[in-house]
Amino acid sequence: MPNRLAHETSPYLLQHADNPVDWWPWSAAAFEEARRRGVPVLLSVGYSSCHWCHVMAHESFEDPATAALLNEHFVSVKVDREERPDVDAVYMEAVQAATGQGGWPMTVFLTPDAEPFYFGTYFPPEPRHGMPSFGQILDGVRSAWADRRDEVGEVAGRIVADLAGRSLTESLPADRRPPRPEELHGALMGLTREFDAVHGGFGGAPKFPPSMALEFLLRHHARTGSEGALEMVQATCAAMARGGIYDQLGGGFARYAVDATWTVPHFEKMLYDNALLCRTYAHLWRSTGSDLARRIAVETADFMVRELRTDQGGFASALDADSDDGSGTGKHVEGAYYVWTPEQLRAVLGDEDAAFAAASFGVTEEGTFEEGASVLQLPDTEGPVDAERMASVKRRLLAARDGRPRPGRDDKVVASWNGLAIAALAETGAYFDRPDLIQAATDAADLLVRVHMDWHARLHRTSRDGTPGANSGVLEDYADVAEGFLTLASVTGEGVWVEFAGFFLDTVLLQFTTEDGALYDTAADAEALIRRPQDPTDNATPSGWTAAAGALLSYAALTGSDLHRGAAERALGIVTALGGRAPRFIGWGLAVAEAALDGPREVAVVGPQGDPATVALHRAALLGTAPGAAVALGAPGADEVPLLQDRPLVDGRPAAYVCRHFTCERPTTDPEELAERLRG
Repeated sequence: MPNRLAHETSPYLLQHADNPVDWWPWSAAAFEEARRRGVPVLLSVGYSSCHWCHVMAHESFEDPATAALLNEHFVSVKVDREERPDVDAVYMEAVQAATGQGGWPMTVFLTPDAEPFYFGTYFPPEPRHGMPSFGQILDGVRSAWADRRDEVGEVAGRIVADLAGRSLTESLPADRRPPRPEELHGALMGLTREFDAVHGGFGGAPKFPPSMALEFLLRHHARTGSEGALEMVQATCAAMARGGIYDQLGGGFARYAVDATWTVPHFEKMLYDNALLCRTYAHLWRSTGSDLARRIAVETADFMVRELRTDQGGFASALDADSDDGSGTGKHVEGAYYVWTPEQLRAVLGDEDAAFAAASFGVTEEGTFEEGASVLQLPDTEGPVDAERMASVKRRLLAARDGRPRPGRDDKVVASWNGLAIAALAETGAYFDRPDLIQAATDAADLLVRVHMDWHARLHRTSRDGTPGANSGVLEDYADVAEGFLTLASVTGEGVWVEFAGFFLDTVLLQFTTEDGALYDTAADAEALIRRPQDPTDNATPSGWTAAAGALLSYAALTGSDLHRGAAERALGIVTALGGRAPRFIGWGLAVAEAALDGPREVAVVGPQGDPATVALHRAALLGTAPGAAVALGAPGADEVPLLQDRPLVDGRPAAYVCRHFTCERPTTDPEELAERLRG
């Protein structure tokens, strides 16, 4: 019999709707039930493409004996961390503070007042590797609750008090100022020390795509000419593109590599990673003209549209790491959809082409993954590559792979991640003459306005099948959607997207920003948790704090708003505090700081829409590498965007106006001259 999750819209929660565990969604009613029964709450947090979440579900939550224990002695609450990042953030902070580590599935035991007192992540069904079993954990918590409840309450109280006492205000510089040039240079030096000069990227295993740090390095190179900054980007992007983390057949990136060499990925594919990396590679091409960067940007954009686009025009959250292994047993195995053995290559390609493919993609008898299978890579090879033969091999292998059982798709639409995708697809479409990608970005933006936005310009965080979820948007939703809309406006010349971005950024100022320039992740009128979450550091995506700083800065450049400019500069105070100490974890903030230091430059392109001269100037503006340059496009007399106001044609010809630090240069009608002015 289905439990209470059967009525939810989250694919992750629906995966647990038939568990024998009597799950509740996160709700006041669940905690009221715990109070009524006098039992603790088990909070289990995960997401649909999380491999170990599936493992724990199969081992424990589908087990009738474990479920009976949970149902008798606990109220069990299941949360999709992608729907409720606020709940996830608050309790993950507690887990990390108590254990020194975190991850998903996250397993937390709470009092009926939602105060945490015991923490963990994955627990096995039997003791192993020094870990207690989940059953032992449940017995221990049940015993402590029954026999030492006062002690449990004291522990919970201390944890909540400790969390409440943490504040970022002390980290902010007194004058709330953006970083100075020497401080950005210090961040560069910090990244240089952590750079893996052999394999690219930063740090060791596991290795995550550092898209936000790479954007900072590209902007720093543009502003300063630092060859070291550019070399780190080029080496990292080449290593990822040739590694197993990149899908060599279908395009798109996996979540991370489990090793330091980018060889074996954790196979889930997330929308946010692919949106951020698509934009990174497009910007690398813009800076260098790299054919590899162009190919990866376009293939990643095509992957998003082909695999993640929903019927309503938005973009789904993720593809699972696991899929049916095709054995007929129904067993799901991580990476089964993507890996190959030499025998499988021969079955599809024949002996000669299989040998070519094995050499080209690093497929060996020993394998690079499990059970002799290999993750496809493109190791550097000597001599020319037979491009026609390679294309034929890839086409046939992809067709064969399409016949395998496909990974599941989490088809909920998350506002912030769609904002990132809109920005990436709009720019990639503009750079590479792909109007279909610009249209895909526009369709996603339309969905966010139609489905996610209410009459008060407040955002729902998620939707599914065109129906908005009940959960409110958090800071990253408003900031990333604004970023996407501003980018779309720059590409299309449709000023309405600037207007919508302004609505969302006004909400950022009213609901998320304090008088001293700090930002919170949840709105002032959001559901109260044991702590109001506040994290300025980048994780898998730009933090809401730094994303808001970037969108506020761009909006100010397009509109001349001192209010938004001031808010952006105060928000960048956290980058001044953290950039030198932890540059890997505030890369987007550093990228925004580069834009603020450069101006950012404001570019108004005025001319009849579709006129070849207008198109040429607009393209030159979009391809400029000046950090964070804000571009507006409009016909003569257009006033939808304040930057376009009072910008006449020059001798009847389309013209571009470049302004910076409250000073405008003379207009130009020459695309080459404009390009020169917009070089970093």
